[in-house]
Amino acid sequence: MITLPRPMFLFLLFLSLLTGTGQMVFAKGKENVTEACSVTRYQSLCIHSLSQFSNTAGRSPSKWARAGVSVSIGEVKNVKAYLAELQKHGHMKGRNKVALSDCVECFSYALDELHRSLGVLRRLSKSTFSTQMGDLNTWISAALTDEETCLEGFEGENEKHVKVLQNRVQNVSYITSNALALVNKLATTGLGGINDP
Repeated sequence: MITLPRPMFLFLLFLSLLTGTGQMVFAKGKENVTEACSVTRYQSLCIHSLSQFSNTAGRSPSKWARAGVSVSIGEVKNVKAYLAELQKHGHMKGRNKVALSDCVECFSYALDELHRSLGVLRRLSKSTFSTQMGDLNTWISAALTDEETCLEGFEGENEKHVKVLQNRVQNVSYITSNALALVNKLATTGLGGINDP
């Protein structure tokens, strides 16, 4: 039998406890994001895109709704920048060039609606909760419609730039759909969801 010096034994004991605690925190965080995303249509995408908020959002529907809208804003910004690059370099011609211009405009509207939504989520109030939830549903639904409208008008689906654009826009619409589901979850939790820890 090997005997370890006392300091080495204590150090190894400390490491094993630390590792076990880290795994428990990770498991709890994964449980939180999985539970939050259970109301969404695209659950695996939701879990992947929101897992970074697991510990900070905990079990708070209002924090998960904010996280969902924040991630959607980031993704809309990324796609909008991609669209601007396509436009700048003239990768699309004819009808697709017009469709791209329309798409850029749609994404500008979507971004405005999502920013407005995040502003409301940051200042929820018990006295205006129902009105705020109605506004959020309207604005996020409009952002989703804007994203989906972007895809209309493109032709030549086998063209490289059109295919990439469609995939990126579809992905962001899934993320926005998930954000809407998280906001609707907040609406169903009612006033108690506002002051969650």
